[in-house]
Amino acid sequence: MRQRITFLQKPEDSLDPRALKITTNAISTPALKAAREDRLTLGFDELPQELYRVLKATRELHIRWTSVDGYGSIPPFVSRLSPGLHVLYTPLKNSSNSLLCPTLKKVFGDLDCISPEQSFTNVSVEQLALPVTTEYHAPLSNLNDLVEYITHKLCKRKDEEECLSRVSNLQSASSLEIDFDTSSHDLTLTAFWPSRIWNLNLSKASPEQRLEVGILSVETPNEPEELSLGGFLTVIGEHTKPSPTLFSFPSRHHSTTQSFSSSFLQPTGLHPTLSLNISSSALPIEDRACSLHAHLTLPRAIFADKYQLSDPLFLNSKNLSALRYITSPVDLEAPAYAMSVWGSSLLLELSPPTQKSTSGIPWTAQIPLHLRYLLPNTNHSGLAALDVPYPVLFWACTADEGTKFSGNPFDRENLGYDGHFGKRTMFYHVAPSAGGTGNGGSLINTLDVPVLDLGKSSWVETGTAAAVLLGFLWVVWCLVKVLRTEGYGSRRGALVAEKKKL
Repeated sequence: MRQRITFLQKPEDSLDPRALKITTNAISTPALKAAREDRLTLGFDELPQELYRVLKATRELHIRWTSVDGYGSIPPFVSRLSPGLHVLYTPLKNSSNSLLCPTLKKVFGDLDCISPEQSFTNVSVEQLALPVTTEYHAPLSNLNDLVEYITHKLCKRKDEEECLSRVSNLQSASSLEIDFDTSSHDLTLTAFWPSRIWNLNLSKASPEQRLEVGILSVETPNEPEELSLGGFLTVIGEHTKPSPTLFSFPSRHHSTTQSFSSSFLQPTGLHPTLSLNISSSALPIEDRACSLHAHLTLPRAIFADKYQLSDPLFLNSKNLSALRYITSPVDLEAPAYAMSVWGSSLLLELSPPTQKSTSGIPWTAQIPLHLRYLLPNTNHSGLAALDVPYPVLFWACTADEGTKFSGNPFDRENLGYDGHFGKRTMFYHVAPSAGGTGNGGSLINTLDVPVLDLGKSSWVETGTAAAVLLGFLWVVWCLVKVLRTEGYGSRRGALVAEKKKL
């Protein structure tokens, strides 16, 4: 087991290294204000048997979870995902992993997942630079089930107290990542918390464990592609005092000063329009080619029509430029209750104002969407609530020729949208602003979808039956009227007689 814990501070919150207390197996300091990333790496022999059975039939598995609550970020932890649970999965060749969905349910709770073949959507490998072939998303507001699972499966008796303390922190994490690939045969778990006050007291339970603790702050880089960090690193059990460090590396993910909010235009109807209100259209970096993109993760009850989004004139009227990717195929007619796949995702290039005089002025892009029919309900309102997560907004900019991002120890990959761009792409992320309230608030838009109210449907059923009955009686009456006036077969006999005369 290997552990890496990194605290990222703003320069004004930098810690005096003399405040750190380091022993042979622990490190502590009070009132440390910083963002935090925990990374835990486990080998096959340290995993529960059920996880081992799933992973031995897996080529790539990347699980991403993001909280529904807005949070502040700090470099290098600035990349974003839509709220909820994201799973990117590729099985080994000629293998079928029937245990994946049951295991996801056991670890994360009651998910609407049947099997990868039925619930996951296919990803076009030709369009991706990463070896991922299927994806899945589910709404998940917290990690309580994961905390309970880890508590019972991974917290051993010899380090139970320390393990329980660390695991309980996951309930307040803003994001979580779990990664596995066959090249390393390691399972890596990474969690992130935004800036707050920590009473740092970390220890390792056994000499075999490796625990590395870094307390760093962002420095001014020499190049726009680079990220510079300075501070102190300590390997518990090897160092008796913090080691000063300063290093730079190319980074794919950067922050911007821009923000955006997301909402549906009212009234929504059955064809709602998602409005993206963006604070500025200024390029994040002047001397590079950049384009602004929105990545949407849509539940099965709502979808985008790729044919509608292929009309250049229509796109231009909505401040959109092009549809770069959409899950294929997307059934345009099926009701939500007749589908087993989780939903769909799409990547849109936006068309911000190009005049420099308007670059600092807020602007709006609109994305047309469509609702599916939902199951009837009995709440007597005729409406059902549908939660749609915020999209992700980012600028994709080209890096200098020869720039390599492989040396970044904090790099995030397999986000679901980064594979649609080249390896020399830098992402400048636009922070979501929920309801215009800064970094707080929920990153979920709720739609009221009209559905059949079963409490009132009896009138519809009675009225329909009455209309059918009246129609049937009217047809019978017309037939009876003809019989009474003309008689049965009279017209036929007249036609036969007329033919004989001819």
